[in-house]
Order: sequence, then structure tokens, then C-alpha cells
Amino acid sequence: MIGREWERKELLRRYERNKPEFIAVYGRRRVGKTFLIDNTFEKKITFRHAGLSPIDDQKSGEMNRQLEQFYYTLQLYHADVDHCPKDWLEAFFMLETWLEKVDDGSRQVVFLDELPWLDTPRSHFKSALESFWNNWGCHRNNLMFIVCGSASSWILDNLINNHGGLYNRLTCQMKLAPFSLRECELFLEENQIHLSRYDIVQSYMILGGIPYYLDYYEPGLSMPQDIDKLFFTNNAFLKDEYDRLFSSVFSNPDTMKSIIEVLASRREGYKRSDIAEKLKFRSGGTLTKCLKSLIESDFITKYVPFGESIAYYKLTDPFCLFYLHFIGKSHKMDHYWTNNHNSSSANSWRGLAFENVCFRHIDQIKKALDIYGVHTTHSAWFGYDEELGGAQIDLILDRDDHVLNMCEIKYLSGDFSVNAAYQRKLANRQAIIQKMISPKQVIHQTLITTYGLTQNKYSGVFSKVITLEDLFLVV
Repeated sequence: MIGREWERKELLRRYERNKPEFIAVYGRRRVGKTFLIDNTFEKKITFRHAGLSPIDDQKSGEMNRQLEQFYYTLQLYHADVDHCPKDWLEAFFMLETWLEKVDDGSRQVVFLDELPWLDTPRSHFKSALESFWNNWGCHRNNLMFIVCGSASSWILDNLINNHGGLYNRLTCQMKLAPFSLRECELFLEENQIHLSRYDIVQSYMILGGIPYYLDYYEPGLSMPQDIDKLFFTNNAFLKDEYDRLFSSVFSNPDTMKSIIEVLASRREGYKRSDIAEKLKFRSGGTLTKCLKSLIESDFITKYVPFGESIAYYKLTDPFCLFYLHFIGKSHKMDHYWTNNHNSSSANSWRGLAFENVCFRHIDQIKKALDIYGVHTTHSAWFGYDEELGGAQIDLILDRDDHVLNMCEIKYLSGDFSVNAAYQRKLANRQAIIQKMISPKQVIHQTLITTYGLTQNKYSGVFSKVITLEDLFLVV
């Protein structure tokens, strides 16, 4: 297994304990939650069941369909059940009865995958789950109850932050993050896919370190050929993935997609009030709830630009950014990416997408700067100074050791070169920021780029240069 070292070690540690365990594993769809559980426990799972997807069957939102599928799973495990349970209280009682019957004193691992899908309208699933754990499960020292879900907001609201009967009942929670660049590299190598780090970063710009997507890569193909296979052929593997992402995670997918598509239109994102105005949201908590769910599901990021107090919301999911930029509702020709990956449109997108990659590898950047142990806040900055004009800074690292790294981010096929005009531009930006910070702080101009910096009489403007190699550091 690539990555997930801590998660795997922690799961096995808890498996060995003689205590009841209630564990929630959550994260973005396709990030590898089920794979983690399957490969950690292999043949040790006593009972497993997965909820029916709301997009694979138009009736899967009905409680009876979910209960019927649960009944079939019980039968597969040879449970002595002669009828479909009428509700979830009876379904969990059937499970309890069977688990007691097969109990030989060893660890019993019960795995419910895609748990949020089981909670259909008016099903009273949550109260039945509460009864299962509080009245039975928490008293079984050999029970290890594991639940997974791609609907991260459901897991957070109903399990992790629950204030009712399941308050403080979880014994462990794990949020799986997408792979880092180094983990992507190891995953591809394991699958006999040989790409340069330059192309692995481009893959990350599109697929965002999601192992399920990377698993479609084929040995012997170039990166553009693989992207064509995934997106730009008649039978492209990820042709319908954008719609599936939202339909499988949210009960209001069209509303969520409308928010995503607004955020995709602006590099720095929008304030909440701007989003509400563009989408004609009425006053109330609906938009706030939607934004919260999108953040928890790792589609967007909420951040406060340096020197400001009002939060912005920004689309940061690489898959969605690529899809909306190049596919959306338009039809592209076969082999589009092979023929257009060096176009002006692709190069413009690549520059912005690389910034997103850097924001997802802040820990690696801090390690390269030798400030991994220094408390740091990070954000972009955009603004206007009446004397010096407007400016935008790709990344600012505001450090507790009185240093501020002002970072330029450049994705190039060769070394970056500074000329006199660019040096003046950097000096202008530094002058603006200098007005905003304490006199005890010092600014370090920092370059984050692909291969390096051409040495000339202007290159000394950068006190530190970070390259692709640094972004592949293990932290």
C-alpha cells in the first residue's frame, strides 16, 4: 500500500486492543477509504455492507431499497433471517443477533461502507444506529465497528460533531487526504508508469492526487495520451465523473455545482455576499450550509487574504478546475489534450493550476525553507495601493519568527529569468506589503518554480529558490 502509513498503523493498533471501537473514515470520493480498510484487514472482516449509490439506481433513495440490500447482505453471511427488516431498528437487531451467534471471542470487524447513503429521508437510520452502538456495540469488547463515507459533511454533522445520542461516541476518526506528489510518484512506479516529475506535477494539476484516477494510467502511454483516455475519447473513463461526484455526495447536487461553477470563474474566488448575489440566494443559512459542506468535502477552500478580515471562498479541487476549464458542457475532439496541451489556453491554465499544487504542498515548501517547525499562516494577496497601484502576490508565508516569505510561483519548461522590469515589479509589491506589516518583520523574496533560476545581475532579488524537487519532499 502506498502512503497511509499512520492510518494503517493506527487501525491495526486499535484492532489489537480489547476494547470496543467505533471508527469513522471519511474523505473525498475516490480517495481510497474502502481500499484502506480492505487492505488493512484483508480476511479479518466479519461483516461488511455498502449503501446503495443514489446515482446508480433512481429508487436507491428509498428506505426499502436500502433495507432490502442489507437483508441480502445478511443472507450472504448465512444469517438466520427469513424476511426483509421493516426498518433500521430491526435491521440492526438482525445484525446483532447474527454477530452474537458467530462470536467465538476473537475480534469482530463490522464495516459499513458509504454509511451516509443508508440515511434516506424519513428512514430514522440515525436513531437506529445510535441504538445499535449505545445499547449493544459499546458493551462488546471484541467489536470493531468501522464506517466510511464520501459525504464528509454527513460524517462530521452526525458522528464527529453529534450533540445527541452519538455525542463523543467515536473512538477514532480519520480523514483521508489525496496523495502528495511523492505518493503519486510511488503509486505510478508501483504500477509500472514511468513519468518525469514535470509530468507528474501536470497530472496532479488535473487529477489532484486521487489514486482511483491515477489507477487508469496505462504503461507505455505519455501523460497527454493518458489524459485523452480519461477525458477526450468517446468512451472516456471519467466522462461522467463530474456529475457523479456531486450526485453521490450531496442531496442538492445542482445547487452545489452552481456554486462551484461561479467560484471557477475567478482565480481568487469570492466573498460569501458575492456568491449570494450571483446565484440569487435569499438571506438565511442555506448558502452557508452549502459552502460548509463543499469545504468539508475538499472541493473548495475558505481563506482570509493577507491583511484582510473578510473570508473568501475559492475552488481548489484540481479535477473540477480542469473539467470546467476544458470540458464543461462543450464537446472536445478525440486526442484533444495530445494536440493542445501546449496551447496558449493550456499554458495559461497550467500557471494557475501550479499555484494550487503549491498551496496543497505548504508543508513541503516550509521544509525546503527550513521552517517546518515555525508557526506559519499562508494565503494569497491581491489589492491596491493609492500610491503604488494594484498588485497580486501568489503566496505569502507569514511566520512567527518575524520573517515574511513573499513567494512568486512560476511553472515553466526551463529556468526562470529575472529582468530589470520584473525586478521593479517585485520591488513595487514588496513596498506595498512593507506598509502592511510590523517594522520588526523582514521580507524574503522567494521563487517557487520548476527547475531553477537563471543567474544574472537581477537574480539576487530572490533569497531562496524552491523547485519541483522540493515539492516531492517527504514530510
